Amino acid sequence: MKKKEHITWRRWVLGLLLVATVTVMLVPGGNALYANHIYPVVGTVLSNLSSWIPFAVGDLFVMVSLAGVVLYPIFALLHPKKKFRKACGQVVEYLLWLFVWFYWAWGLNYGQPNYYERTGTRPVAPDEQMFKAFAHRYVEALNSNYTEVDVKDEDLVRSNVMAAYKLQGLNRIHCVSPHVKTMLYTPLASMVGVTGSMSPWLGEFTLNGDVQAHRFAATYAHEYAHLHGITSEGEANFYAYLATTQSTDKGIRFSGYYSILGYVLNSAAMMLNSNDYQVLYEKVRPEIKELMASDRAFWQERYSESFGRVQNYLYNLYLKYNKVEGGTKSYAEVVALILAKES
Repeated sequence: MKKKEHITWRRWVLGLLLVATVTVMLVPGGNALYANHIYPVVGTVLSNLSSWIPFAVGDLFVMVSLAGVVLYPIFALLHPKKKFRKACGQVVEYLLWLFVWFYWAWGLNYGQPNYYERTGTRPVAPDEQMFKAFAHRYVEALNSNYTEVDVKDEDLVRSNVMAAYKLQGLNRIHCVSPHVKTMLYTPLASMVGVTGSMSPWLGEFTLNGDVQAHRFAATYAHEYAHLHGITSEGEANFYAYLATTQSTDKGIRFSGYYSILGYVLNSAAMMLNSNDYQVLYEKVRPEIKELMASDRAFWQERYSESFGRVQNYLYNLYLKYNKVEGGTKSYAEVVALILAKES
């Protein structure tokens, strides 16, 4: 009897949490309420609990969960004393608990007002001349901040990014010592082109162990923005750009400028005529062009076309389901955000 009562109460709690989750998603202002008042408490508790653990415990949790979800029904099917239908029901219940945990630990930040709405900044629709002026200013700053970066100095990057985000008002999480962790599945992440991730289960942010030193600061800042509840990939790129390019350290500044070079060039190819684009491209320092080519070869060597396409398709669906306009294309919105801030 006690066991049945326990199961009944557990499912009642799960049901109430599911209703609460969907209510926050659907009620106007619900996601903003969560992002501004609930997540700062939840995220602070989780990140301080997990920060002392030296490895990415969230990655391990996901691996074990996936294995359990797949293997437990098979075990029940093969074991004479286990009921397959009951095992499937338990797996479904476990997945529902994961759904609730994901959204209350971090995921309800999706659907909060975007950067323009939060700050009162007006988006701009730049004409060709306006974009051309911006692109040349950007390339000049990129060139002047070029330097070789050979070391991933996490302490230096952390102190610079934390200070910058505090000035920007992006300080929802108060972790005593936020520590980026290396993905446990780095080779797999490189196969699908993922350089970092936000692991919401215990308030962790992780980086691909293959990320080079010159990309480390910007990637760190991008994922740290996610830890502070920024869900849009474009906004995370934008906050990372601001934090790194305002640093007193030249290597960190270069990482920030270099991180958006591809987005600026892609936008330039669409906004400028071929002659103006060629002039802009030729303005980029030869050393930076060589670095771009080296990076392209570095990641192409590790990338799997088939796995990468699947991952991109699934992640695009995930972002769109969670109200991120543009899906994976939202990464490129960083250029529009910079233009809006500078105008």
